[in-house]
Amino acid sequence: MNVLRRHRQAAGPTLVSTLASAVSAGTTLVIARGAGAAAFGRFTLVLSIALIVAVGMLMSLHYVMLQELPRAAPAERPALVATALTATLGLGLAVLAAGLAAAGPLTRLLGVGTGTLALALVLALSLTLYQLTEGLLRGLGRYREVAAAKLAAAGCYLGVSLFCLLVLDVGDAEVYVAALVVTNLAFALTGAVLTRAPRRSWSARLARTLYRHGACVTVIAALTAVLFGVDVVFLNHWAERADVGVYSVYNGFPKRLLGVVFTDGIGLVLLPALALADKVSAMRRIARLTPAVAAGTALFSFAASTVFFLLAGPGYPYDLALMALSAAGIGAHTAFNLYSVALAMDGLRGARVLIGCLLAGVPAGLACQALCIGRWGLTGGLAAFALSNLILLVLVMAAAARKYRPGAVTESTEPASCASPSSSTSTRPTSPRDSAATPS
Repeated sequence: MNVLRRHRQAAGPTLVSTLASAVSAGTTLVIARGAGAAAFGRFTLVLSIALIVAVGMLMSLHYVMLQELPRAAPAERPALVATALTATLGLGLAVLAAGLAAAGPLTRLLGVGTGTLALALVLALSLTLYQLTEGLLRGLGRYREVAAAKLAAAGCYLGVSLFCLLVLDVGDAEVYVAALVVTNLAFALTGAVLTRAPRRSWSARLARTLYRHGACVTVIAALTAVLFGVDVVFLNHWAERADVGVYSVYNGFPKRLLGVVFTDGIGLVLLPALALADKVSAMRRIARLTPAVAAGTALFSFAASTVFFLLAGPGYPYDLALMALSAAGIGAHTAFNLYSVALAMDGLRGARVLIGCLLAGVPAGLACQALCIGRWGLTGGLAAFALSNLILLVLVMAAAARKYRPGAVTESTEPASCASPSSSTSTRPTSPRDSAATPS
């Protein structure tokens, strides 16, 4: 109840933010139905590549700012915001230029055309700026502004997509990707203005500190982005384009729905509670809850799939066996994410445990994906997703049980950085208002 009282000021905006995320997920479903499986497969491919590239552009600065801004003195926050904005824009443009310069080998590696790669890079930059500005506003405690801006952006994207589908009868994936880029950039520009950051507060020293702070988080994000994004690239290479779109309905929509519920809903209370809880006791509770969490989310995903496929239309054939396979993967994926969040809230110690598990499990998961998708296509992709998450779940459960066993020697919970940053920000005790700046 103490957590709820401290965070009730964010509850209303969080509901609005959840609605915005639900509208965005619904828009994707609208595009899937209206554009057809082949076009939606191309849309999914571009988005999957963009999400991987965005990790390198963002370098987890949105996560860092959620921690640094609440701890910083008010006079120090403008410099933090200005440095994060300038550094991210510069790095994002540099990655985009490097990607275009290396288009030849990259297109051969990914099995896509130059236009697809360029579109993915531009989308990655827009996603990067969107996530950063959202993190900045949340870190500053501007919950109402960020929720309103998210809902407005989601509504605009839905309106544009409906207009293109129902009035213009556009079936090209590029149009909807371009609309998403414009929407993301409009949100980012609005967010940057709302932060009121001075243009001349850039600090190279502060930028180095911020990037060191996010180093381990970036490693974790990169490994998970590759493992859970390259399956679409494999499908695009070995299967029909329509299968990529169908796979996204079987696998992508349940993940997005659970992401909305977990991140924008449960996360409001769960993240702060985990940050304050005794980690040994928390890990033991999570271990006991894991079977129920996996089974519950699998059943929920299986039941919700009926709605997804009814809305998606006849271009996406429904198969009970495939949906059961997908639900099993979603259950394991949710249980692994629960462990990931708990470890991330334990600072450097938890980050090291999670990175070790990912370094051991990601190569096995990628090999499993390549083998299964190359041999069985869509069915193989769903099976590989389930097996990859099961591998990671077993590894992280074993590592957590060993590291957080009763009586184990504990370490100080530093921020999740590979090198302890000599931050110039204030380290004053976090107030209840500051604690509310937790990602919802």
